[in-house]
Amino acid sequence: MKSTYSKENRPTLKTISQITGLAVQTVSRALGDAPDISPKTKERVRKVADEVGYVPNRAGVRLRTGRTNVIALVLSTEDDVLSLTSRLISSVALGLRDTGYHLVVTPSFPDDDPIKAVRYIVQNRTADAIILNQIRPEDPRVKYLMDAKFPFVTHGRTVWCKDHSYFDFDNKEFGQIAVQHLVEKGRSNLMLIAPPMDQNYAREIWKGVQEASHQAGCTSFIAQGVDSDAHRRKIRSFVAQAVTEDPTIDGVISASPNATMAAIAGLEDAGVQLGQGCDVFSKETVPILELFRPNILSVSEDVTQAGHFLAKAAVSEAKQENALPLQNLDVPLR
Repeated sequence: MKSTYSKENRPTLKTISQITGLAVQTVSRALGDAPDISPKTKERVRKVADEVGYVPNRAGVRLRTGRTNVIALVLSTEDDVLSLTSRLISSVALGLRDTGYHLVVTPSFPDDDPIKAVRYIVQNRTADAIILNQIRPEDPRVKYLMDAKFPFVTHGRTVWCKDHSYFDFDNKEFGQIAVQHLVEKGRSNLMLIAPPMDQNYAREIWKGVQEASHQAGCTSFIAQGVDSDAHRRKIRSFVAQAVTEDPTIDGVISASPNATMAAIAGLEDAGVQLGQGCDVFSKETVPILELFRPNILSVSEDVTQAGHFLAKAAVSEAKQENALPLQNLDVPLR
């Protein structure tokens, strides 16, 4: 069916109601993904809406309900070489598909007040819920949103995580697995290229590395002066110098594929062959490391699963559907 409606006579909820034979209120609730409307009815209504070219009047919806039908994903503008950011955006967008909610990406600049982007959304009511990542243990953005009682979900955990929705990867377990695999390779002096230590997942990784190292009787330490978010040239240079000055370093744990490839380049610059003089264990979000060097040790973090859950939780928060927050911890397999 092709739309026969002109710009002056745009299709409305009543138009869809007349075609489907359903009440206007039922049509509205179906388009809004109401839980008491059957999936079959929702599919039928959306199909007719697409066929006639129905576009909801967002301003009208906001005036009537106070809702925007928008979920805001607040993301840092810092460089992301292997496109973790784009994969997260894509997976959240797919998770919102057919929910009636639209995704808006709001940039957060590293040199700005971290609350600035969040405060703008809350004060201007430009979204119904917010998704945050790069979470700090006592994240000021989370504290602000909790105090404002504004719906949100975090990609990572805070010290208040029992009281809010989140999705997180078990980074402590990642740290333990990394040490276990490196020790099995005969490694005993392990260097961790950690994320910035003000972020919660960095502390979780280090906690896991410390505990597993103690149990295994090996040495581990955090690389000082460089982190996994640093530019690849800086990481490469640092690792080359580190293993040159201390040849006993025989294992490297890396929190990101970008840092891993830079670290391996640094090892090779120093004449250390991967898998012989030193092994590297990495977290990866894109199955690409084995194409770079087949003997890299790694576990995978499923960003698609994260994005879908964050979308689901954000919609639930926006609709205030659950008395308890939605929470999920992705535990990697040993």
